[in-house]
Amino acid sequence: MSSKLLISLLTSLLLICNFGICANDRLKITNLEPEAVITNLLSDVLLNSLQLYKCMVVVTDEIYYNIFQHVLYKKFGVYISFFMVFIKQSEDLLSPYQSTKEALMMAKAHGCQIYIILISNGLQTSRLLQFGDRYRVLDTRAKFIMLYDNRLFHKDIHYLWKRIVNVIFIREYGGSKKLGTNTRGLPWFEISTVPFPSPIQNVFVPRRLDIWTNSKFRFGVDLFRDKTRDLNNQTLKVIAFKHTPATIKLPFPEENTVRSILGEKPIGFAGLEVEILDAVSKQMNFKCDVYELPGVNSHFWGKKLAGGQYSGLIGEMVKSKADFALGDLYYISFILNLMDLTVPYNTECLTFLTPESLTDNSWKTLILPFQPSMWLCVMVCLFGIGIIMHYLALFHWEVTAPKRNRPKSLRTLIKKKQVLTLPLRTIDQLDPHSKYIMMMEQFTAKKREDDPVGLYLFAEFFNSMLYTCSMLLMVSLPKLPTGWSLRLLTGWYWIYCTLVVVSYRASMTAILANPVPRVTIDTLEELADSKLSLGGWGEINREFFTTSLDPAAQLIGFKYEEVNNSHEAIGRVIEGKFAFYENVHYLKEISISRHSKQSPFSSGNSSGDDEERNDRNLHIMRDCVINMPISIGLQKNSPIKPRVDKYIRRVLEAGFIKKWLDDVMQPTLNAELPSSASTENTKALMSMRKFIGAIVALFVGYFVSVIALVIEICYFYCLVKKHPDFDKFSKTVDHGHILDYYIRKMFHWFKNLKFLKLRK
Repeated sequence: MSSKLLISLLTSLLLICNFGICANDRLKITNLEPEAVITNLLSDVLLNSLQLYKCMVVVTDEIYYNIFQHVLYKKFGVYISFFMVFIKQSEDLLSPYQSTKEALMMAKAHGCQIYIILISNGLQTSRLLQFGDRYRVLDTRAKFIMLYDNRLFHKDIHYLWKRIVNVIFIREYGGSKKLGTNTRGLPWFEISTVPFPSPIQNVFVPRRLDIWTNSKFRFGVDLFRDKTRDLNNQTLKVIAFKHTPATIKLPFPEENTVRSILGEKPIGFAGLEVEILDAVSKQMNFKCDVYELPGVNSHFWGKKLAGGQYSGLIGEMVKSKADFALGDLYYISFILNLMDLTVPYNTECLTFLTPESLTDNSWKTLILPFQPSMWLCVMVCLFGIGIIMHYLALFHWEVTAPKRNRPKSLRTLIKKKQVLTLPLRTIDQLDPHSKYIMMMEQFTAKKREDDPVGLYLFAEFFNSMLYTCSMLLMVSLPKLPTGWSLRLLTGWYWIYCTLVVVSYRASMTAILANPVPRVTIDTLEELADSKLSLGGWGEINREFFTTSLDPAAQLIGFKYEEVNNSHEAIGRVIEGKFAFYENVHYLKEISISRHSKQSPFSSGNSSGDDEERNDRNLHIMRDCVINMPISIGLQKNSPIKPRVDKYIRRVLEAGFIKKWLDDVMQPTLNAELPSSASTENTKALMSMRKFIGAIVALFVGYFVSVIALVIEICYFYCLVKKHPDFDKFSKTVDHGHILDYYIRKMFHWFKNLKFLKLRK
């Protein structure tokens, strides 16, 4: 302990000696020049305010430049780095030189702790402060030391002193001191500051802090005390508009409630951000005056107007008419350029509210059991097995050919039924059926005993495909083919067909037993490919989509429409023509309130677009476009932002944000549970809507059959009947002869056409 105490004493002594505030130096004050007096004053101020190893910015002109040449550098240069900005008398600091701007931006980037602005022209100082506040090249939350000048307190720049509050003004007064028979001038200095947190009325009246004379302060107060710790029960303006879950409109309860409600009776604001602001106000000791702009439903956050002005909530903040802004503000650069935002207290899923498709896909019931890839595999197997069976049948036919070519003595012919030649009178007495049997026996080919059995099923290609497909439909073959390879393949194919059919039947049973599936849009790609128009509030969201690197998001950005009336937008969604972009909590409230006459959060005013409609359900897209950070808005360069951020972090770490969010959304969740339960408990009954798939298949079969019949009739009358080899009794002709005949006829026609051209 003794060594640590010794080290601390030596450090203090070193600082005192280096900063030149020993008693011997104080005795020489009577002999100092005016510049030396100001140097000593600045030394005393800096000694009580500076932190070691942090930079300092000096902005001065040629009049006060000499103050910083030797003395201050010598005293503080060992521990403090300086940014020196020299201002010319002709420089317009509302649009300064590029070198001046770069120096100020570099100083802000390094986090300098104090700005010393000693410019003899107060107008230049005021223009520098306006430029620094507008373009954020000055750290307005740092400490400022500047000369007192009435031009700094003009009514047009009163807003600056609501943002730059850690500032002291040095005002010199004339004085004299009698030394023996001589009287020597001895000035004294008043140290004053802004009256924050008290509001500034029409006339700016600075608050005196201390008086510096005889190289010492009279009261020794803290010149840069934290003015944001206690706001002395001042009233701060809060602009808000209804936007779930941040702010909702509620009637004031007749009895006390644990929920925070701000505003004027009978309707006040509640919600997540209201709870946060109420907790912060109790810690910082201020009141909230909540108000809402007229016509807020058409402005919302606001947009840029002609002339560089802004409307809505953003316009109020840009004009410094409000201190806080409540309304689910996104933590994005567009808003950060116009105002300050607190540390994000939550992230919200931004997505689209889309209509459920009314497209009835029950006509696809027969193909729904299998996915497209499964159907592809089934068709490949069908055609593959059909082709293999066809070639196996041809192979067995060729293998058995030598047996069929043996001498007749080695073969036993199948007994042919003898057709008796009957007298003509007897034949006339037979019935038509007997006559037909007699005629068929005469023209039936003789069958030999060693001919292969069943190969005709697969010997022709079309028959092979037909019987292969019939096995897949669980239709047995009329006769088992010969040849063990063909029989084995047929057996294994039957096993495959059994598995496929059982799977198909099970899937079909599940489809018919369950309710009709909902056809919804759940991804950004599906939404971009749909024919729906889409949009949301403000041009902020459009810019987000158009500047995205995702092709689907860019396509949505081109289709994006700016919506100024949420009720109208929801009406278009219900009609199936629109997709509305918002946070998931807001969309849940809309989706639930559609099924009730009044929203659980509404103040009693209902719109015709929110009435219950049975034509279409609303669906919240499953994928989040972005998880957007949400913050509370503050005035640009607000001095209370660091302390508000501190308390919001404490509230977030304590878990109150989640609890308050659940409280706000509880009415919506309670209304959502019964509707979801009723949907799940819906009995899946067989109806004509589900059976329409079979009817569609039947009519498709009828249509194809009729088309095939028409083609067959046209083929017979246009080709077969006109052929010269056509037999009018059997009404047949060899198909090969038909093909050869028409090919020769076509060549003859081309030959005549060519001859006519040459003749011309």
